[in-house]
Amino acid sequence: MKYCTNCGTQIEDNVSFCPNCGTPVNAGQQTAQQAQPAQQPVYSQTAQTAQEAQTERKFTGLQLAAFILMIISTVAMGWALIPLAWCIPMTVSYYNCIKQGRPVSMALKVCTLLFVSPISGILMLVDSDN
Repeated sequence: MKYCTNCGTQIEDNVSFCPNCGTPVNAGQQTAQQAQPAQQPVYSQTAQTAQEAQTERKFTGLQLAAFILMIISTVAMGWALIPLAWCIPMTVSYYNCIKQGRPVSMALKVCTLLFVSPISGILMLVDSDN
């Protein structure tokens, strides 16, 4: 018995092609006692997600305007500590959603409209999350 050098499937000695992947079997291929199955890389959803998270996205015009207005509103409300308890986390959350390419939730958009800046909230609601 031999192993395929491409996928590691165990194959018969008299076979010319791997039945699993179709790779041609070389005449000088190692026998089962000498060869170990080839390790195939396993790509999981989390690995793909990690790679996507590393790619940084850029702001569109509406997103940048909404983000700048959120910062201005947060600074303007700096005299009152209570509004800052939700303005800063909402602004940071919006920034992270845009930079990581995640969709912005409707709740964040509506809360921005009500509590941070009406103009930012409207811009966020008008913007499409493509």
